[in-house]
Amino acid sequence: MHETKIAIVLRDDLQPWQALNVTAFLTGGLVARSAELIGEPYRDGVGNVYNPLIRQPVIVLSASGETMARIHQRCLTRKVRASAYVEEMFETGHDAANRDVFSRYAPEEAKLVGLAIHEDRKTVDKITKGARMHP
Repeated sequence: MHETKIAIVLRDDLQPWQALNVTAFLTGGLVARSAELIGEPYRDGVGNVYNPLIRQPVIVLSASGETMARIHQRCLTRKVRASAYVEEMFETGHDAANRDVFSRYAPEEAKLVGLAIHEDRKTVDKITKGARMHP
């Protein structure tokens, strides 16, 4: 069992394409911050090499907008750095525009649609309290 836990929390009203898109972006943020999350490259039976994957399970959770706001506040209170995605980022087309729109909102104003964290198991469980397994 791993001492740490990776959790991605998605707002429960996202369209399937949005949930997948946000999950991909948030996961990239976790990996960029913590290179130790990456395992070794994979090789198939004839020697073809494939990219490494994250070395531990990723839990994907679902929460209402209200619960997302509480989870976000718990991250900030505990000084747990998260990957975050706000609703307005669906309207942008590139990284600079994403960061620009993200910077326009204070935490209490943000329309969060996704958060991802990697911390010790107990901290992750406390922060994500109220979220449930994504369907």
